[in-house]
Amino acid sequence: MGVMGFGRSGVEWKNLKICAQVYVGFLLICVSGFAVGLTNPTDVAAINSLYTALGNPVLPGWIASGGDPCAEAWQGVQCNGSDIMRIILNGANLGGELSDNLGIFASIKTIDLSNNHIGGSIPSSLPVTMQNFFLSDNQFTGSIPDLLSSLTLLTDMSLNNNLLSGEIPDAFEALTGLINLDLSSNNLSGRLPPSMENLSRLTTLHLQANQISGTLDVLQDLPLRDLNIENNLFSGPIPAKMLNIPNFRNDGNPFNSTVALLPPTSPLSPPHAQPVSGTPPSEQVPTSGKAPGKHADGPSAMDKSSPEGKKKTTKRVALISIAVVLSIIVLALACLVFIPKCLRRREEDDKISKQHQVGAYRGNREQSGDEESLPTYQKDKVPKEVTRPKNDVQAGIRKTRPIAKLQNDQEKNVQRMSPPPPPTPPPPLLLPPPPPPTLAEKVIVKPSSKTPKLSASAKSFTIASLQQYTNSFSQENLIGGGMLGNVYRAELPNGKLLAVKKLHKKASSQQNDVEFIELVNNIYRIRHANVVELVGYCAEHGQRLLIYEYCSKGSLQDALHSDDDFKKNLSWNARIRIALGAARALEYLHEVCHSPVVHRNFKAANVLLDDELNVHVSECGLAPLIASGYVSQLSGNLLTALVYGAPDFETGNYTSKSDVYSFGVVMLELLTGRKSHDSMRNRAEQFLVRWAIPQLHDIDALSKMVDPSLNGEYPAKSLSHFADIISRCVQSQPEFRPLMSEVVQDLSDMIRRERQSNESIGD
Repeated sequence: MGVMGFGRSGVEWKNLKICAQVYVGFLLICVSGFAVGLTNPTDVAAINSLYTALGNPVLPGWIASGGDPCAEAWQGVQCNGSDIMRIILNGANLGGELSDNLGIFASIKTIDLSNNHIGGSIPSSLPVTMQNFFLSDNQFTGSIPDLLSSLTLLTDMSLNNNLLSGEIPDAFEALTGLINLDLSSNNLSGRLPPSMENLSRLTTLHLQANQISGTLDVLQDLPLRDLNIENNLFSGPIPAKMLNIPNFRNDGNPFNSTVALLPPTSPLSPPHAQPVSGTPPSEQVPTSGKAPGKHADGPSAMDKSSPEGKKKTTKRVALISIAVVLSIIVLALACLVFIPKCLRRREEDDKISKQHQVGAYRGNREQSGDEESLPTYQKDKVPKEVTRPKNDVQAGIRKTRPIAKLQNDQEKNVQRMSPPPPPTPPPPLLLPPPPPPTLAEKVIVKPSSKTPKLSASAKSFTIASLQQYTNSFSQENLIGGGMLGNVYRAELPNGKLLAVKKLHKKASSQQNDVEFIELVNNIYRIRHANVVELVGYCAEHGQRLLIYEYCSKGSLQDALHSDDDFKKNLSWNARIRIALGAARALEYLHEVCHSPVVHRNFKAANVLLDDELNVHVSECGLAPLIASGYVSQLSGNLLTALVYGAPDFETGNYTSKSDVYSFGVVMLELLTGRKSHDSMRNRAEQFLVRWAIPQLHDIDALSKMVDPSLNGEYPAKSLSHFADIISRCVQSQPEFRPLMSEVVQDLSDMIRRERQSNESIGD
């Protein structure tokens, strides 16, 4: 009876508990609906926890409990509907630590907390939906978490410039979509994990300034385009496949051999040449015991006391004696005929070699086949130099030899090895070629070791003079900024104005001095009426600066969004002409330059105007700085990159068609007068492209989109044509976007039709 009574009370208790849970759940839903509103409650809990862990910093909108991040537009928070998609707080002076509850975000794709003072360890629980994870330039300690393997959607990650230690976890097997990875400037040690060989899309890998050891074998089959492993403890030979990486920096490692960098046989040595010391490996016999392989069955193993063995030995001695006599005769003849010529050639070679050592960068180069004799547009195809090993450079000795000179030496060495035309060629032992170079003497061709000669037209400025011209880079002379650096107005003593771009240290440190000079050369070759002209450069005391012509009316960004009076005077025809000027600049870069140039950072702030409203596009040719520092640089400007960047941006596959998309966004700004991203507008209208695209083919909606400052003064047909060009440029698939030459043609036709229409009205 007691048992039965207990059973009934247990059932009653269970039912009561279920009812209580339902009630509490209903109450939570009601409270969440009232307090949270639009944002997913799980995301609210996650971001509240993050805010508390960061030490409750002063961030507009952020609170430690509840709130509605999406509806209330918290600073740095971007949403899609009710889900938080991105948190971008780069350089916000944050401290504290990261919350262990980051993993409960429902759909977040990007977390960017770079350039802060956040410490502690990286949480082991991270959102599995994350694609971009940027924590560079903080104070994180501990090791990289093993549960990194759960981030199967990850494409970009930067953990550089922290205090991380330990080994890189073997957690990359499932991260096959990872494109850019930066772990540089930490205290990481150990070997590269075997699972890194699964990173089949990895193009950028920065590991410099750590203590990583072992070999590079796991990286040799990856599609790397930018690899920096400087100042580590890597050893062993560099896999030959890795020599094809366009931007490969490996200085500061104790590589104990360079055999893998070169073919096994020196091109200067004939196949039969062997080292002087010792017996060739294929003929060596162990000092004790029976020799392995064929040596055990050869003459050394034969019983020499047998008649057959004695007979063979006698014949061999006779043949060797005859060969020796003939060799002595031929040697005497060869000495009389060939050696004087050889000595004369050696003297000539020594003389030419001295000329090249003394005049490596000046003097007569006609005989060396230097690229100076080629047209400017062909110079990029000519390898510039062959560098000696690093120990020479460290010793302060610059030793370079043009490749054409090396080829001439090879030809002369072949001539030395080739006997004169007597009836019987002398045996190879009589005239041995020069011994093959030792490992310390072998020359290694590196793509990054070009030493271009700067054109005299690009003037070299000193830091002292630029400080004078910019009033020590004062705030009142600051006229712009961006992901690569700030721009200052400079006034020369003669009153001429220039624009000085002072590159951020992070951007400029991606290249050494030689690469920077090459970059200056490449930019200087870009000459077009609609491209900002490079005047000079400065490379002193670790500073890198580029000096450009000055554009008096500033940028299109300022004209459309900062100067209301200027904007009101910007007529419809003037906007079409601005679009045409920018299109011509991109057409020149993409389709006219001998080596096509992708801008990679095209936006309204880089479209500059002069007094006549002529367009001058800036930052042309600077893509290498963006590409080489892709993870660390773009992480801090992700919002700008996303609003102007094509969908291709997130895949890392940036092409000229990506520039076309960005051009379409700038055209949208000209059409609507709106910013590409405006957090002050309601959520549905914050991102210009997302808001505008559905309306471009609706003539009624289109007329409402037009910049109100135009006061309706535009032809309806012209507006429709303009919108049609925009629609084609911002297609999500690159192959559906037009070439810039097509856009130029379309805009030129619009201007021609407008001119004809005005002329007919005048008649």
